[in-house]
Amino acid sequence: MSRIPRDPTERPARGAGKKQLRAAQAAPAQKETIIHGAVPPRDVLMRFIAENPQQASKREIAKAFGLKGEARVELKALLRSLEEDGLVEKKRKSLVRPGALPPVTVLDITIRDIDGELIGRPAEWLDDDGVAPAVLIRQSAVGKAKGKVPVAGLGDRVLAKIFPAKERGGPAYTARIIKVLDKRKDAVLGVFRATPGGGGRLLPIDKRGEEVLVDPEFTAEAKDGDLVEVHLARLGRYGLPRAQVQTVIGSVASEKAISMIAIHAHGIPHIFPERVLQEADAADAATMAHREDWRSLPLVTIDPADAKDHDDAVHAEPDPSPDNPGGVIVTVAIADVSWYVRPKSALDFEALKRGNSVYFPDRVVPMLPERISNDLCSLKEGVDRPALAVRMRFSKEGRKAGHTFHRIMMRSAAKLSYQQAQAAIDGAPDEKTGPLLEPILKPLWEGYRILSRGRERRQPLELDMPERKIILKPDGTVDRVLVPERLDAHRLIEEMMIQANVAAAETLEQKRQALIYRVHDQPSLAKQETLREFLATLDISLAKGGNMRANHFNGVLARADGQPYETMVNEMVLRSQSQAIYSPENIGHFGLNLMRYAHFTSPIRRYADLVVHRALVIALGLGEGGLTPQEEGVLDDIAAEISTFERRAMAAERDTVDRLIAHHLNGRVGEEFDGRVSGVTKAGLFVTLPAYGADGFIPISTLGRDYFIYDEAHQALSGEKTGLGYRLGDPVRVKLAEAVPLAGALRFEMLSEGRKMPTAMRSFHKSGRRDRVNAGKRPGTRPPRGRR
Repeated sequence: MSRIPRDPTERPARGAGKKQLRAAQAAPAQKETIIHGAVPPRDVLMRFIAENPQQASKREIAKAFGLKGEARVELKALLRSLEEDGLVEKKRKSLVRPGALPPVTVLDITIRDIDGELIGRPAEWLDDDGVAPAVLIRQSAVGKAKGKVPVAGLGDRVLAKIFPAKERGGPAYTARIIKVLDKRKDAVLGVFRATPGGGGRLLPIDKRGEEVLVDPEFTAEAKDGDLVEVHLARLGRYGLPRAQVQTVIGSVASEKAISMIAIHAHGIPHIFPERVLQEADAADAATMAHREDWRSLPLVTIDPADAKDHDDAVHAEPDPSPDNPGGVIVTVAIADVSWYVRPKSALDFEALKRGNSVYFPDRVVPMLPERISNDLCSLKEGVDRPALAVRMRFSKEGRKAGHTFHRIMMRSAAKLSYQQAQAAIDGAPDEKTGPLLEPILKPLWEGYRILSRGRERRQPLELDMPERKIILKPDGTVDRVLVPERLDAHRLIEEMMIQANVAAAETLEQKRQALIYRVHDQPSLAKQETLREFLATLDISLAKGGNMRANHFNGVLARADGQPYETMVNEMVLRSQSQAIYSPENIGHFGLNLMRYAHFTSPIRRYADLVVHRALVIALGLGEGGLTPQEEGVLDDIAAEISTFERRAMAAERDTVDRLIAHHLNGRVGEEFDGRVSGVTKAGLFVTLPAYGADGFIPISTLGRDYFIYDEAHQALSGEKTGLGYRLGDPVRVKLAEAVPLAGALRFEMLSEGRKMPTAMRSFHKSGRRDRVNAGKRPGTRPPRGRR
């Protein structure tokens, strides 16, 4: 996750600033005369920022151009104006061009150029305004021959150092490979279709794949419609490639096959190597060495009813100190995974390779083998288990008065579900929770009430975006989709975990120990402006400026509360936000409105938390299993990798849900449904079916015979002739026209007539300022496909 935070006073290599200045002065495109010690023109400054992304802080820019005194004040004002104009944005402590790649990026190598050079693109690209930039992969022939540099090929995923390209006319960046993360596999996943006379063909699940022939002797008894994994056996000069079936996963009608598609498509490691399983099986129970005995403290676990592992336990009690009247002591204990998963072990390498556990409706792809996650590190009821615990003291106003970390041996007093604990507090205890109500549960809820006061004062971002859960039938198909009730029991555990995470980051900072932060940057100025323009159409204002806070957005959400456009505003605010990542440098967590934050509470399922545990062990002298100097040196790389793996898991989970719902609705083509417009693009509308949590697309060519115009500010498509249209958040009635289960795709036809667009929008259209996609096209024709 992250590395030792860099000292902002750290200087670049001797002479680097002068070299960069000379390069800027010598740039062919520069016509102005640059005077050392004078603030450079805007275009020179922009070029310097683009070409020196790692040395583009205000301090480094001033140093490179020899600025002092008043010139530094003038530079600060110029940089602020560039930010306000959206020409640069702040990332960490440096300024970058909007959409610029970070210095270290995970790339997928996709093609070769006409010269045979490898070209990659970012594995995850979050800029919705354009195509991911191409990156030229530099591989030294000498270095490869001597085995000194990693060798990559087409289809590989690599961690790379990024440099702005010096030559114009080609890719915007070049890259040097640091590490090959995933090599291209020869295994292919697809649907087996039997052919008369034996054998068959493989229909790939990848849209870019091609059919493959399977000879009769290599079918491995696969049946028509089975999802299979094949090995490309040989490639002939003519005709289709041939393959041999390696694994028959099952019928594509089963849910198991659908989640397996996502696992394969996203390259998620799901089979533990034998050496990893052997290492896990050989692990012994932890001893009392370097541990405090907390087995008498009645810690309890509160988890989903179907949870198989329990990595956190909680306890609360009134603070007996006379210095803290009305205060509370909250204790959070987390499974001590660092004791079992040591640096450089087989378990550690495999955990980093996975980055996190991945959760599907029917299965979990765990980060660690069951022997570790579901046994030795699961805080089972009534069983001795090692843990790292943090004891936190809060005043009655919810202000933290202090905290301490401990390496302990604990024994969970009870395993409870959220619903079970909530029912007891609500007056309906069962046989298990009845005896726990007064001594354990009520003090916990009192602790939560105190923590809630601090949360209200902190004002984190309060988006109302309910999560849907798919309930499966015994045969693995979809039974129903529901929105689980949000209980105080959920909020209690969430707030206590947040406070434990904050305490971990604070302790490691105080000890000047390397750590990985969980950071969340404020929205970019460009996304702020897009949101501001949209809100203006609803007569809702959003403050301007680069120093936004979460409560600014909460004010917007409060204005929309209870209004017809409430859901629409919540979605647009969510889209405006940056994505949280792991980083060695702290920029705070915008959404939670916290200055320092690190993931500590789930080391069973997140590698980031395991690193933080190791950092605490070494920083506090808590015994074995601490962070090593070698790990500290590569935390930057680890942070980049696990941030990518987190996004990979999210994409796989989302794709599986899409395929499940498409499979569930495949037999209902032609039926009508109530939906809501969830996305507006130049190519058409995305519509969500709230009852299923499913998204489908309506091409603009099928909306009607009117000439539809895309209005980005209003997030709408409106007819030029009729003035009728559709806007983000509109309730609509649609008919399911097509379902493609393997692709997870739904296509709808619009049944609802569009509503009258606001006067401001109609005047906008009459002014002739139309989206160029529709220019010159007859009504009802389909424009180029947009990006979702």
